[in-house]
Amino acid sequence: MLRHLDAFIRDSKKILDAWDAYSDEHTGLDGWPYDDHAYGLRQSQRDADTAAAFETVHAGARHLLATAETQLAQLPSHAVQSRWVWQLGVLQNALGRLDVLHEEWRQTRDSLAAACPGIPAYDDALAEYHAEAWSYLDDWASRGQAVLDINTAARHAPSTLAPPPTATTVPASGRASTVRR
Repeated sequence: MLRHLDAFIRDSKKILDAWDAYSDEHTGLDGWPYDDHAYGLRQSQRDADTAAAFETVHAGARHLLATAETQLAQLPSHAVQSRWVWQLGVLQNALGRLDVLHEEWRQTRDSLAAACPGIPAYDDALAEYHAEAWSYLDDWASRGQAVLDINTAARHAPSTLAPPPTATTVPASGRASTVRR
């Protein structure tokens, strides 16, 4: 799941970079697009691409968050970044909203019995779902690195299961001995 999250973060950055380049080229200095229709289509494509990239993460996202929270609680305080708790909260909230939006999309899709991809009613409803989900997907793209960072910190932290370190003492006789503490 961590590899899927890492791939999503990389892919979403590419998608956003391509969007930013398009937006810069197709808007005036005031930020308004030169062609509203073409701009809207390209924005819908950005939203759909980001949603598709997240699909490999979505099924295991709750597990990723639960694992990160457990790891975070076990890390020594000097290894914890203060922003991680807040970032995990943002990711949890975003996942909750994505789940609600996904369920709403499924209900809408089911109500469009005769509609399928390529039919305007279906395509418009799907584009609306992707547009509503995009900001929450962007939360995962911009803050999901916290899950990876917590995992890295946990892998490098001393194990709570490891035996305590040994100390070598030198008695008055001058011979070294090992004492476990």
